[in-house]
Amino acid sequence: MVDFKLEIVVLPVSDIDRSKDFYTRLGFREDVDYAGPDGFRVVHFTPPGSAASIIIGSHVTDAAPGSAQGVHFVVDDITAAREQLLAAGVEVSEVFHDAGGVFHHEGTTGRVAGPHPSRQSYGSFLSFQDPDGNGFVLQEVTQRIPGRVGQVVYGSVAEVEQALRDAATAHGEYEKELGHEDADWPVWYAGHMARAAGLQVPSEG
Repeated sequence: MVDFKLEIVVLPVSDIDRSKDFYTRLGFREDVDYAGPDGFRVVHFTPPGSAASIIIGSHVTDAAPGSAQGVHFVVDDITAAREQLLAAGVEVSEVFHDAGGVFHHEGTTGRVAGPHPSRQSYGSFLSFQDPDGNGFVLQEVTQRIPGRVGQVVYGSVAEVEQALRDAATAHGEYEKELGHEDADWPVWYAGHMARAAGLQVPSEG
């Protein structure tokens, strides 16, 4: 099967420079700002840790500014993310969870104040808008449901280093159980790091 990787979400805006300032304040990385003939302009941003990007500009969509709704960003600490948005001058909702405990309803229907009672992964949200009213939701995901991860992606060199250190510690315990050095340690490391990232692969052994 051919991979269909979500790459870009185009957001309709009315003032490119105002929007560019907004997404810069969010800490999004500016990858491209291209101006072409007849007022054509493309500004490409990538959110931190994201494999997908957003594009704003002129003559890139005929959708009405502010009409994009329900774009979700995933974070691993929704409280910290909220504080970061507030520090950037963004108006954000309080953290909430859904009365049904699964996924949030439309608008403010079924919203219950505060994070999910057990801080269940996928269960806590907050919402905010850009200057045009395009609507976004942050969703806290701390552990992926088994089978939902198809590839391992690390957000930084520091994350790779920590994953290697964790694997080294676990592998040390594994070698104690073996009673000798493991000549195939690269295979063991790869499997351990993949499982730690949420991939379903055979267990060590």
